[in-house]
Amino acid sequence: MLNLDRGDFILRVCEGVGAFTQAEWSDLSGTSREGPDYNPFLSHAFLSALEDSGCVAPKAGWLPQFLRLEDDSGTLIGAVPCYLKSHSQGEYVFDHGWADAFERAGGRYYPKLQASIPFTPATGPRLLVRRGWDGEAVRTALANGLRQLTDQLGVSSAHSTFVNEKDLPSFTNAGFLHRIDQQFHFFNERYATYDDFLATLASRKRKALKKERREALADGISIDRLTGGQLTTDIWDIFFAFYMDTGSRKWGRPYLNRKFYALIGERMRDDIMLVMARRDGRYIAGAINFIGSDRLFGRHWGCIEDHRFLHFEVCYHQAIDFAIERKLHVVEAGAQGEHKLARGYLPVITHSVHYLAHDGLRRAIDDFLRREREDVALMSHVLNDHAPFRKSDH
Repeated sequence: MLNLDRGDFILRVCEGVGAFTQAEWSDLSGTSREGPDYNPFLSHAFLSALEDSGCVAPKAGWLPQFLRLEDDSGTLIGAVPCYLKSHSQGEYVFDHGWADAFERAGGRYYPKLQASIPFTPATGPRLLVRRGWDGEAVRTALANGLRQLTDQLGVSSAHSTFVNEKDLPSFTNAGFLHRIDQQFHFFNERYATYDDFLATLASRKRKALKKERREALADGISIDRLTGGQLTTDIWDIFFAFYMDTGSRKWGRPYLNRKFYALIGERMRDDIMLVMARRDGRYIAGAINFIGSDRLFGRHWGCIEDHRFLHFEVCYHQAIDFAIERKLHVVEAGAQGEHKLARGYLPVITHSVHYLAHDGLRRAIDDFLRREREDVALMSHVLNDHAPFRKSDH
């Protein structure tokens, strides 16, 4: 372990979530199913499944370097999921252009530090605070510790992506640059039924969605939503085939392996909801969703047959149905995708932060980010004006 001097605190660098017991990890913000702010991607079960399956490992270009903050008695009071990376894959906030420019100028961009959840474009806390502790003091120590670790290791940079707004001041005060992007989220305004949601849409949009949902199932397709004990080994085998088909076409090499799905099936079955489309007695498409305390997180989709509108039904409409039934406040439908707007998902600003050790690189990226923030904010405003809702409702 590498110890960093933080005054009243002791900050250690650990090789993964395995350096924390499940009990102490579950005392941190966002990590426990019993907490009001549960984010399944921050759970010990999810992070350990990534490590135990080998999806996160040095040979994959993800070397765990978790920050562990303790008080002077050795009690865990804060943590940061963090990785030393040799590439920029699986992050969904793109810095390839920064790397290319720095290396053309004679610098070395990789390795870099990445404080995020691997392969997961979902917002959540990154500076994790033990419940009952002074959140501001702990977050400040963690953000400054991440910067100090960057300098001590001699790497080019540290990045934290899909950061929640509560963490932002600690990062920016520590010298991290602020970047924004956008996703599309559905907001459940206490709808009792899907029809209640439809009633808030403009008439033309409402009719279009009803037609789209009918046509998605027109070829004799039915939908199953599976969770808990319904997630059998056979179901995971089928879903993994969907994931491999789409992942191979989308990324060239899928990030996750079959062992990872076996592990989350064992450790997180009540936090997972699969939407599976069936035709002629067999499943032909599916999407995986993770269930938090107040939101549903849509992640991967795959199929072995192409049917018009089926992607929208499986990924977006069924997620809205489930959120309304479970009284979940938000559906996060993953990265990018302006086509989600017409299905009732609204543009939402997402945040990332970036510390660049090299002064020249930091100045160039700071200038770029100032202009990029203006462009993203303008686009979000324009898209909001094209939302499908009746103007009197939104």
